[in-house]
Amino acid sequence: MAENFDMISKFYDGFRARLEKIRAVVGRPLTYSEKILYTHLWNEVEKEFTRAKDYVDLAPDRVAMQDATAQMALLQFMHAGRKTAAVPSTVHCDHLIQAQVGAADDLNRAKTENKEVFDFLESVSRKYGIGFWKPGAGIIHQVVLENYAFPGGMMIGTDSHTPNAGGLGMIAIGVGGADAVDVMAGMPWELKWPKLIGVKLTGKMSGWTSPKDIILKVAGILTVKGGTGAIVEYFGEGANSLSATGKGTICNMGAEIGATTSIFEYDQKMAAYLSSTDRADVAEAANKLADELKSDAEVAADPGKYYDQVIEINLSELEPHLNGPFTPDLAWPISKMKEAVKEHGYPEKLSVGLIGSCTNSSYEDIDRAASIAKQAVDKGLKAKSQYTITPGSEQVRATIERDGQLKTLTDVGGVVLANACGPCIGMWKRMDIKTGEKNTIVTSFNRNFAKRNDGNPETLAFVASPEITTALAIAGSLTFNPMTDLLENENGEKVKLEPPVGEELPEGGFDKGESGYVKSEGGDDSVNVIVKDDSERLQLLAKFQPWDGKDYVDLPLLLKAQGKCTTDHISMAGPWLRYRGHLDNISNNMFLGAINAYTGIAGETKNLLTGEYGKINEVARDYKAKGTGWVVVGDENYGEGSSREHAAMEPRFLGGKAIIVRSFARIHETNLKKQGMLPLTFADPAVYDKIMEDDRLSILGLTELAPEKQLKLVIKHADGSEDVAMLNHTMNENQIKWFKAGSALNLIAEMNK
Repeated sequence: MAENFDMISKFYDGFRARLEKIRAVVGRPLTYSEKILYTHLWNEVEKEFTRAKDYVDLAPDRVAMQDATAQMALLQFMHAGRKTAAVPSTVHCDHLIQAQVGAADDLNRAKTENKEVFDFLESVSRKYGIGFWKPGAGIIHQVVLENYAFPGGMMIGTDSHTPNAGGLGMIAIGVGGADAVDVMAGMPWELKWPKLIGVKLTGKMSGWTSPKDIILKVAGILTVKGGTGAIVEYFGEGANSLSATGKGTICNMGAEIGATTSIFEYDQKMAAYLSSTDRADVAEAANKLADELKSDAEVAADPGKYYDQVIEINLSELEPHLNGPFTPDLAWPISKMKEAVKEHGYPEKLSVGLIGSCTNSSYEDIDRAASIAKQAVDKGLKAKSQYTITPGSEQVRATIERDGQLKTLTDVGGVVLANACGPCIGMWKRMDIKTGEKNTIVTSFNRNFAKRNDGNPETLAFVASPEITTALAIAGSLTFNPMTDLLENENGEKVKLEPPVGEELPEGGFDKGESGYVKSEGGDDSVNVIVKDDSERLQLLAKFQPWDGKDYVDLPLLLKAQGKCTTDHISMAGPWLRYRGHLDNISNNMFLGAINAYTGIAGETKNLLTGEYGKINEVARDYKAKGTGWVVVGDENYGEGSSREHAAMEPRFLGGKAIIVRSFARIHETNLKKQGMLPLTFADPAVYDKIMEDDRLSILGLTELAPEKQLKLVIKHADGSEDVAMLNHTMNENQIKWFKAGSALNLIAEMNK
């Protein structure tokens, strides 16, 4: 039986009745996403909500946290005044395991190096009734798909790739830790009612094309911010041909287009996956609601009437893609790679091919990659590039070991890494090149920002399917096209790789291996959560101070960031993950990757009090020590990427008052609001160009701060001249209260006293 089946069953029992009430109020057919959103309202529905305008209070069914973000989330939850988590919640230890030599050694080393953090997470989980998945159990999103996701449900997770659960028809949204605290504390969770983008899939994939190529194509169409503020719904006969895990891959990488989440309608592919993962009870219950666990018929008949944007992709014509480098929306059909390499000077030699991660580590993914590897071995080929395999969970690893795929992949030259995030998030101690050496890698991961995987700004990372990644690793070349090109084997013979084949689900069922799950229900108040005073890894939180009731006047400009400024640029991962539970220590990485618009140099800025240049965090600390707040200015889609709230907490902790940009990524803007910082946008984006290095900035009108009411920016230049501009914000009444209280957590703690 599925865990928490009583909760799922109760939700299903009332689903039809709630939809009848909703349709009576809304008065029109509903998309699948709308059905889930409206049935998860905190209060009874009273009106139809306006997309991209109305804020709503929602009641998610569950919360999931990975170990890097769970530290700060649970340190905040300890201040919330609760004895147990209000909804089913889990912690997954997957981010703190560094890939280096291989699965067993890497996992054992991680357990030793991170013992203090893992012990903290397990103890705090037991204290508050939170399920705990030990290191080695698997990557959060794969484990959630295998155990917790259910059609029609809603969950939030402290990781931007939480939407992976959309592969089982669930609205799953990536959030910051403060949002998770809201839900675990029994409070409503707030979301701006999303726009809807419909993606109609026609035809059927064949040959070398895979579900990964669908989202790579969509990313090329919508760009990294084209999905901001929207849910992407996939539908059409093409969708029904995709496996549940293939659907999960597409939803997972929807984070790269800025989407709130992505989702597929319930179908028999999902039912088969639920049954295969010991949740036949959920499949049976969902089957009884199959007619409602999808958009109404009128929506499918006339999608343009119900979606804000409709994209159509013919899977029969879709070509395998590689996206990159440095951004996940630079989409190249594989037939165009030869000319792309020639035109842009990309290194043709492939250094490493990496498959797995939360995006592509299902049984089907590995089976299809293994079919390519088996052909290679049979035809006298071995991988010319380094080649690594990251199973998504212990369940997948144990099953592919039993069924032989792991041996096949190692026979072709592959190295098996731990069931963890590893190179996907920068937890990779790479030893084949030196930092600064230009090289090319191809991964089946989701994100490929500069320095993302290995810390080297000269590594050009391309994102592809596991099958294409495997073929390119065998060829050793970025320009190899397995659909047309031949390879020379060890006997000098020309051979061709045939298209991959693979089973969606294991014929013999899944082998659970060593689950690593510690169940905890009801909590245990006697558990003592220990945080040592001298720890460099963990630090109890102090509350942020409330707003002082005054306008911000003559604040120095700490940084004007040039171009792409993702959460990786603001708060780097990789080696800094070890400090995710210690706000003071991790703040030393603040803006290390951000490019100074005046110098073109990353991580440094001018101290307006001394006139000297220094590391950005050190200049911020100097301002803070002298009682001076500061402002950061940024470009488009500021805060793109991960859900990590450290990118908002660090600027707040080091004395920041406001972030002013041309536009924000959704999660980061929310995280700033939660921590009591002002996220503001230029009413006229051209004002960004008027901000000079020695400027002092005043933000006026805070005493009359109100929803949709502009603030005034006064830009005082070093020569005594001034510019005046208007600033917009998206804060509602409740979010303004967060700002005035100093943070959302301050309000929650006060309410739960």
